[in-house]
Amino acid sequence: MSSISNTSTTSAPSPNGVAGMPISFLQIRQIIAGVCIVGGIILTLANGMNVGWAIIGLWLGLLFLKPLHGILVLYSIISIYPVLRIFSISLRPSDSLLSRSLDIIPANASLGNIISLFTEEEFLLWLWNSFIITVSVSVIGVAVASTGAYAFSRWRFPGRRPALIFLLTTQMIPAGMLLIPIFVIVAQLNLTNNVIGLMLAYTTTAVPFSIWILKGYYDTIPPDLEEAAMVDGCNRMEAFWRVVLPLSTPALSIVFLFNFLAAWSEYLVARVILQAQSVQTWPLGLADLIAQFDTDWGKYAAGSVFVTIPVLLLFVWQSKYLISGLTLGSVKG
Repeated sequence: MSSISNTSTTSAPSPNGVAGMPISFLQIRQIIAGVCIVGGIILTLANGMNVGWAIIGLWLGLLFLKPLHGILVLYSIISIYPVLRIFSISLRPSDSLLSRSLDIIPANASLGNIISLFTEEEFLLWLWNSFIITVSVSVIGVAVASTGAYAFSRWRFPGRRPALIFLLTTQMIPAGMLLIPIFVIVAQLNLTNNVIGLMLAYTTTAVPFSIWILKGYYDTIPPDLEEAAMVDGCNRMEAFWRVVLPLSTPALSIVFLFNFLAAWSEYLVARVILQAQSVQTWPLGLADLIAQFDTDWGKYAAGSVFVTIPVLLLFVWQSKYLISGLTLGSVKG
């Protein structure tokens, strides 16, 4: 009589982890990411504390762990690097402006270009003129476009559709073709070499596009809200001010942003209308630093860095309205 053994057989533990279970794809990615990070640190130590290797190792590790995040980080670096190069040139001494070094902080970095930009040039005056013109154009454009778009959205009057098509057609005309008629009108008004003349020129080109954006947004706001406000005692203008405008904050912010960007960095129309040194905007002032035989690239780069700060702050301030303002007015309902 043979006895049956009750002892159960157990497999030997696998060196790869749990007994009998292979390594998962996620674990392989984690191992490769760790190897990349450690390799980057080792190469950094071996090459005299060159942190570039550590950064590459960290990015490769992120790419294996989170491929989408790694791609976005690479895209961000590619986008930001040209701006960092401009910042690097602004810190270079005058005797090393043409250096091919790729260091963000160059050797013998100094603030000489920045100091000379503010002391030897009228950079603050250029910024002030640009700021006054840009803010005025943005505010006037929003005020005119908000009321005009409301009329196009709420009333059906004769000539409404041709007027909308005309406003859209004006956006298809290249800016160069408008220079002569704009200059003739400004000259007839005796507004050449005057910031008011440039404001009028910018406003006329900003209002049509702004009206189209705001009209599409107003179409998504139910008229019942205004009717309810008028039942409560508001007239049409009060209903527009108290109901429609607060609901249109995202679209108004985007219109303000577009008008600001268009007027802040515009060069061609400003060059035609403004000739005097006292009314120059920053694009005209920086362009004067570029001569035929000699260009002060240090000052030019320093000025380029400073003029991006207002735009950057404005984008950060209005970032919460950027997507909603561009999309909510695209579909009626």
